[in-house]
Amino acid sequence: MSKKSTNKGIYIATTEPNIGKSIISLGLMQSLLGKAAKVGYFRPIIDNFEPGKIDNHINTVSKYFNLDIKFEDAYAFTRSEVIKKKNKNKDDEIIGRIIEKYKSLENRFDFVLVEGTSFIGEGSIMEFDMNVLIAKNLGVPAIIIGGGVGKTLDQLVGNLQMAYDSFKDKGVEVLSVIANKIEPQNLTLVTTELKKYFPKDVIVNAIPLNHSLANPSIKEIVDTLDAKVLFGKEFINNQAGNFSVGAMQLRNYLIHLKQNALVITPGDRADIILGALQANISDNYPSISGIVLTGGLMPEEPILKLIEGLSDVVPIILVEGGTFSVTNRLGSIQSQIYAENTDKITTSIKEFEKYVNVEALVERLITFETNGLTPRMFQYNLFQKAKSSKKHIVLPEGLDERILRAAKRLVDLDVVAITLLGDKKQIDEKVTILEIGLDLEKVNIINPIDSDQFEAYSETLFELRKHKNVNLAMAKDLMEDVSYFGTMMVYKGDADGMVSGAAHTTQHTILPALQFIKTKPEAPIVSSVFFMCLDDRVSVYGDCAINPNPTAIQLADIAISSAGTSMIFGIDPKIAMLSYSSGTSGVGEDVERVREATRLVKEKRPDLKVEGPIQYDAAVDIQVGKLKLPNSEVAGQANVFIFPDLNTGNNTYKAVQRETKALAIGPIIQGLNKPVNDLSRGCTIDDIYNTVIVTAIQAQGI
Repeated sequence: MSKKSTNKGIYIATTEPNIGKSIISLGLMQSLLGKAAKVGYFRPIIDNFEPGKIDNHINTVSKYFNLDIKFEDAYAFTRSEVIKKKNKNKDDEIIGRIIEKYKSLENRFDFVLVEGTSFIGEGSIMEFDMNVLIAKNLGVPAIIIGGGVGKTLDQLVGNLQMAYDSFKDKGVEVLSVIANKIEPQNLTLVTTELKKYFPKDVIVNAIPLNHSLANPSIKEIVDTLDAKVLFGKEFINNQAGNFSVGAMQLRNYLIHLKQNALVITPGDRADIILGALQANISDNYPSISGIVLTGGLMPEEPILKLIEGLSDVVPIILVEGGTFSVTNRLGSIQSQIYAENTDKITTSIKEFEKYVNVEALVERLITFETNGLTPRMFQYNLFQKAKSSKKHIVLPEGLDERILRAAKRLVDLDVVAITLLGDKKQIDEKVTILEIGLDLEKVNIINPIDSDQFEAYSETLFELRKHKNVNLAMAKDLMEDVSYFGTMMVYKGDADGMVSGAAHTTQHTILPALQFIKTKPEAPIVSSVFFMCLDDRVSVYGDCAINPNPTAIQLADIAISSAGTSMIFGIDPKIAMLSYSSGTSGVGEDVERVREATRLVKEKRPDLKVEGPIQYDAAVDIQVGKLKLPNSEVAGQANVFIFPDLNTGNNTYKAVQRETKALAIGPIIQGLNKPVNDLSRGCTIDDIYNTVIVTAIQAQGI
């Protein structure tokens, strides 16, 4: 039985901009490094950055904690790139690359801290939903941060509650809710109120507003005002505690100075400049953080010479613009924490450790087990698993355009080796005319009748089927059929699996496999499943393609085979034996057959979680499941659905596929000694691609 995976990541999400997310990221990174040897950092979407520069968040965390991560590996998209792809309806491509980037880090590190977007600039309206979607597809729990500035208590609680519900509705576990930038006197009130609204297993904390973290540094002021640094460059990371405009006489100005004040004065006010510098080194006055000289006025030469001779000089910067406009621009600066400002970083970490229940949070993170699998993650895992041990798949319908286009995709990704059956000249012409771009040097092409193996394959078929009155001439006739030739390649070990059916019926594809590949000893019946990739989960439907009216014994075997297939593909099976009634309420031959099948599954495989008979709504809806079968460990959370007959199964999978736009991968044939899979004649290129990938993975397990 497959087990749940231990979690290796956490998603930090906010409800709005400028909430102070960096405090949580820095504090949590420090705490995790005490528990895990290697911790990675990932931002799925970052703000746009200028050529030659890099994202400040990534740079800060990476440099301070000395992380072994290249900048390009620590993010997936810039904000503009996401907007462009969304405008082209390429949401799947966005999620696909984010998963790929995250998984690459997950493989390298013991734990990965994922930081969500900042709600700044173009596209911020869609960001919250995007963060929920990313966390869901990465399969990691979340920490939600809300800010208290400018809000009533009800507004703060309401915002966090809505955010919590949004994550939970999409199946994302929320481990902690943190209220940041709370007035110190309100900390207890806020945490008490929040605890009323959230489950006990959600860790609730509040962090007070720390004005020093909001104060801009001189470096940020220089960057914002495009200022010139005249003196004190070594102290450029000083933080400006408050702004003090020097417009009065020095004797009056000095009494208004406060600790870490930023002095703002025209460049020709030598008295204010020198007085402020003297006050900075005097025990009788507060220290200042720096001086901003406005109006573009450079102090006179004697004043500059005097300053140069001082032993301790704070940053003095020169800006264009009048004192009034400069002061207004300073007031609008949204200060950030950056790598060189170690004072802010250490303050942030201390605040986090002081006000957050760190031990409880880290313990929950490290012991949390992931539950469920999204379609995008499922497809990513399929690709990685198939590529981990490259298999050889034969595609008998080598002249079908869809087959050729799928083959190009598979070859380009180097995930499987491909053999196409058909005339090489005809295939070459079709590839050229349709501009498919498939490099035929990278695939094997066999025309069965011209093959060196034709006689040997025919002899083998004759030996296998002579008890059924098949003679050698008949065997040769059959071997000219691409389905028989492809199946024989699999039987003889010249290919690991076969995928066909784009231009042939199910019977045409499966019959040769039933005749000489045959079933596994532990699987007395050949059956099929579909992987139904729904919006937020992957379900397994069986049997929807092969057995019209299975008996109770056959239903039980189908259920056991389906559970085995699920585990091969990383799904922990919870089996629902479907019927028109749930539990003991129904009577009649059909429901009794399902009831007996359920009993047989429990008898043969007591390790499997199975429930039946059960209705579909009770199997998938947790509330209905609790109502109808309150003691069931499957009701409301089933992921493997066994239908009572082919009519029900086939119609249900097609209805779900069409109405929900779900991706249906299959039918996947189970029970054969070697993998042969069937396609629908209406299949798409994606269907072929996915079925080949699945077939390759089945071949790995043989």
